[in-house]
Amino acid sequence: MGNEKILLIDDSPEILENLSEYLALEGYDITTTSNGGSGISMIEKGFYDIILTDMKMPGVDGMDVLKYVKDQSPESICIILTGYGTIQNAVEAIKSGAFDYLTKPVKMDEITIALNRALEYRDLKRENINLRNQLKKKYQFKNIIGDSPAMQGVFEKVEKVADTDSTVLILGESGTGKELIARALHYNSYRKEGPFVPVNCAAIPSELLESELFGHEKGAFTNAIRTRIGRFELAHGGTLFLDEIGDMNSNLQSKLLRVLQERQFERIGGVKPIHVDIRIISATHQDLKKAVSKRKFREDLYYRLNVIPIEIPPLRERISDIPLLAHHFIHHFNKSKKKKVTGISDEAMEGLMEYDWPGNVRELENMIERLIILASGETIDLVDLPERVMPASSKEFGGSIDIPEEGVSLESAMNQLEKQLILHALNKSGWVKNKAAQMLRMNRTTLIEKIKRQNLQRPTS
Repeated sequence: MGNEKILLIDDSPEILENLSEYLALEGYDITTTSNGGSGISMIEKGFYDIILTDMKMPGVDGMDVLKYVKDQSPESICIILTGYGTIQNAVEAIKSGAFDYLTKPVKMDEITIALNRALEYRDLKRENINLRNQLKKKYQFKNIIGDSPAMQGVFEKVEKVADTDSTVLILGESGTGKELIARALHYNSYRKEGPFVPVNCAAIPSELLESELFGHEKGAFTNAIRTRIGRFELAHGGTLFLDEIGDMNSNLQSKLLRVLQERQFERIGGVKPIHVDIRIISATHQDLKKAVSKRKFREDLYYRLNVIPIEIPPLRERISDIPLLAHHFIHHFNKSKKKKVTGISDEAMEGLMEYDWPGNVRELENMIERLIILASGETIDLVDLPERVMPASSKEFGGSIDIPEEGVSLESAMNQLEKQLILHALNKSGWVKNKAAQMLRMNRTTLIEKIKRQNLQRPTS
């Protein structure tokens, strides 16, 4: 805060003089005028951070100024000055969009507090707008990684249905990025200015989930000491994402079906219907068709949710996306962890592409984070990989070796084997070089030379 522009409108010359002098000493850039009409003309010609306007003025009054500000300069903050006899009018002004009101005679410490609050509110509002814009950019289609035909099919469907109100069911194993797709649907729709409210139905105990979704009235049950607004109300005007919908119990399934049909509900303990304007996106890793056949999931709810299904393939079915994802995560964690890993070796990438990835993209992301932190050099190499991710040709030193038709560099292979053995010895000895040298049956000085030549470094964390 500092040097903010304030327009002071009041038909009292004494108030204009006293307030403008005080606010100028406080560091504000002050412009004054004695009537609302000229004040509106000034707002039309230039931007003001805050407009301080008297409520009662002849001709164009404070309410007229407020209305103009809300319509033509919505980023400006309006504070009303009022006499005791017009406090009711000032309260009406608050309801119409004024930030605050101050009663005359105005105390200077009160105006300082009000201005500080107003500017803090402005900064918070701008920060929220910036965060929302960042979210919009983050969840653009181009930021969801995948060049494989399977993922291109997913992107094509998401792009077609995003800007509609159709109910979407996202199917896929855990870790495939179902919430990422749900957010992309929201932030590429006309509801993007509204809230995106996620609920993990599997993470909340069933006895608490109803209150979490629908809210409750004060006194509805033991410990309900105040009214609680549920996720459905919070999502009004936006999107409600019900993750792991297959874990919802049958009682809640019935209530959810009613909301989908009628677009209204009651809080627990309430009798007043609450209407909501929301889009429902749900997701599950379960086979809901099988759950329906076993009577574990309502058939009518399944068809309500499954208007547009989007199935995300597991990572093992889109192997060609692994290099793209790995390099994306390397770049991301280099930035967030302040590391300088330049890439990943061909041998290590072979291991990543051979691995089955039961945890899908989430497992790959977590592994790259760990490798970035623990990498022994500037490149993620074969020896940095966990044993389970080692390519089959590298897991056993004494196993059969398949030489490709184009041949193999013996020197490179021996160099890689030497590096792997030295690292195993160092890690096993806790990087005590004397112990590692004894394991490898070599002199300590020879080991140190090889460590330097191989550019091996002890992990920092």
